[in-house]
Amino acid sequence: MQVFLCLQCWTGIYNLLKVGRMALFHVSLLSKYKERRIMSFRLQLEDHLQQVPEQVISTEVRRMVEEMQALNKKLEDTEAATEDYFKPIDKQAETIMIIQLEALLKKDEKDRLANAKNVANSNQHKQIPTRKEEMKA
Repeated sequence: MQVFLCLQCWTGIYNLLKVGRMALFHVSLLSKYKERRIMSFRLQLEDHLQQVPEQVISTEVRRMVEEMQALNKKLEDTEAATEDYFKPIDKQAETIMIIQLEALLKKDEKDRLANAKNVANSNQHKQIPTRKEEMKA
């Protein structure tokens, strides 16, 4: 039952990681879409700006910079929200891994003690003289 519970935990964690990866993939797609859109807009703007005075150019550049900063802020907020969402899951996964590691260490220690007792018992049997050996001595 304990193994089944751990498998359920790992399956749930694996599914959550898949959802997280998918979310990050969609965020990156949206980011690339925005970048292409900004690039396309910039190219259109460059064509248009060849005929516009400097003051208008600086205004347009400022607006583009603001758009890019807003996009970066949204991306950072999305990444922060994703990290906050997965933080409890990461802690639970870490706790499960620590518990399993401790269980493995305890089992390993028991196995080592059992092996040491077996070796000690086999050495004791070798050292006990038989009656024939006692009579010869």
